[in-house]
Amino acid sequence: MSRARKLLTADDIQGCWAIIPTPARDGADQWSAVDTLDVEETRRIVNAMIDAGVDGILSLGTLGECGALTWAEKELFMRTLVEAAAGRIPIFGGTTALGTREAIAQTRAARDIGLDGTMVGPSMWNKPDVAAAVRFYQDLAEAVPDMAICVYANPFVFKFDFPPPFWAQVAEIPQVVCAKVASYATLLRDTKAARGRIRFMPMDSEYMGAVKLDPRGSVAFWSSSASCGPAPAVALRDLVAQARHSGDWSAVEELSDEMGRAVLPIVCYGDFNLFQTHNVTLEKGRMNVAGWLKAGPNRPPYHLAPPQILEFAKLGGEAWAALQEKYASK
Repeated sequence: MSRARKLLTADDIQGCWAIIPTPARDGADQWSAVDTLDVEETRRIVNAMIDAGVDGILSLGTLGECGALTWAEKELFMRTLVEAAAGRIPIFGGTTALGTREAIAQTRAARDIGLDGTMVGPSMWNKPDVAAAVRFYQDLAEAVPDMAICVYANPFVFKFDFPPPFWAQVAEIPQVVCAKVASYATLLRDTKAARGRIRFMPMDSEYMGAVKLDPRGSVAFWSSSASCGPAPAVALRDLVAQARHSGDWSAVEELSDEMGRAVLPIVCYGDFNLFQTHNVTLEKGRMNVAGWLKAGPNRPPYHLAPPQILEFAKLGGEAWAALQEKYASK
């Protein structure tokens, strides 16, 4: 039974949104593993994120291993999120699926569990055109009218460029309140197409650029790095708020540069094809190295990686752990 809640709007999407993994128990890297969710670590992560000051949580995307979980594991994870958060901050699950009917079924379940929203990409298999991608979100919103939607705008995963005509049409859907985007490069173009009705959320290291480009609209960002330690991401939110009033962006520039350098190993120093091939391993690997949480092993088939990728994960985890120590002490 879903808890009573008001449908979120774009105005409710503010500040630092942490993206968290789906913690795995030891042995989860075996195909024969069952019940792989580390429930206690999931609870601990949610509470620690809230204590650290994040404004919201996104989950069950790529690094959340949405494609490697059984439905029973996904359902248990979402229930654990809701119970741990207890309404203190908004929590989005993830209900991306191969087809519309399955995405609707999972979104209905997420609503009944009590999540505030879902991060979901277009139905996966064939490359969608604009009409198919738009229709997917229209059907999802019609089927689950009381659930907020975050468009998972990852062009690599979904084989779709998310062009302005797409944003112009999905902006007509009240449930579509925000979008997780990879870059702020097309921010002004897409915000104009959406007529300001959708909150576009860039990653933490690009947030400063987005704010300077669109000061009024850019008030939220996502951070998978927060799962290596949330202090830098929370500090970024607060430093940007201070800079908006003072006009002094030097501290924001320093932190943004530090963040950019810390994630360089994770994006394979600019080799994005390599990054996309090993995204899950890179992200969960650096989280385990950083030590702020225990992401656990990767679930099949994302559990294999060459030594180079493991080294990149190690470097990235160590770099962010140093940032966490620096900004937590402040």
